[in-house]
Amino acid sequence: MSFRSFLKLVEIQTKIASLFPFFIGTLFVIYRYETFQLGNTIIFFSSMLLFDLTTTAINNYMDYRKAKSTDYQKEKNIIGQQNIPERLVITTILVLLGTATALGLWLVVRTDLLVLLIGMVCFAIGIFYTFGPIPLSRMPLGEVFSGVTMGFGIVFLVVYVNAFDQGIANFVWDGRFVSLQGDLLLLLEIAWVSIPCIFTIANLMLANNICDLEDDIANHRYTLPYYLGKRYSIWLFNAMYIGSFLSIIFAVLINFLPMVMLFSLLITIPVYKHVVLFNKKQVKSETFSVAVKNLILVNGSIVSLLLLSVIL
Repeated sequence: MSFRSFLKLVEIQTKIASLFPFFIGTLFVIYRYETFQLGNTIIFFSSMLLFDLTTTAINNYMDYRKAKSTDYQKEKNIIGQQNIPERLVITTILVLLGTATALGLWLVVRTDLLVLLIGMVCFAIGIFYTFGPIPLSRMPLGEVFSGVTMGFGIVFLVVYVNAFDQGIANFVWDGRFVSLQGDLLLLLEIAWVSIPCIFTIANLMLANNICDLEDDIANHRYTLPYYLGKRYSIWLFNAMYIGSFLSIIFAVLINFLPMVMLFSLLITIPVYKHVVLFNKKQVKSETFSVAVKNLILVNGSIVSLLLLSVIL
């Protein structure tokens, strides 16, 4: 497999969806807890990225294997387009998954068992998102799992591996007994700060599923738009952007985020224009990019303003 084919297999251009939660979590833990552990952050980033590549490769492979249409398999699926041997795809997936797992276990040794517990949940969701007889991505749950796992899971983990000793949560396994405890206020704080990530990442999948509705039905993929219909799916798409901005305002009002974050509301104008465009036409080649642009605008503004807060 050429390096170019590998990048296409793992859809490297889509990894921006996991980078924003990582940067937001990193900057938030520096701002809120005034701590930063470079080693843990690098290990986590490497494991996160490799596992993200793994799930995308699994997704493309399963779509290739389960395609009901020969045209879809050969013309629309990356494996068919690049003529990559299946054995090589499987080997690549195993290497990526094995390396990501090893790095995750190293991080557990450097922190505590809660990282193992959360990591196992995230890994399971990531694998069964596209693997198995009924993958999560082929059900009306894909937006929930992708948004929460990436939008909240990454933010929480990058905060926790840097501040695991500051009372956020704790998981203890002592013989026959296990205990899990956490500070509800601190957990709520992290979850609330994650809402824009959760909603904008979920909207990536929602926009994709809206645009692919007919093809998905032909290939027995019954996603959320199949059950909601295009009209209500578009309403949900719009509502999640509104929720993202409302969450920022509320986070500032209750002092989860600094006042400077209100400047992020300036990007409501271009976001609104993009949403109007998508509402008019849902064609993947023409308007799916709206969801990508809005993800960059919303989360990019949060990253920029958090960075400013850390510097000042």
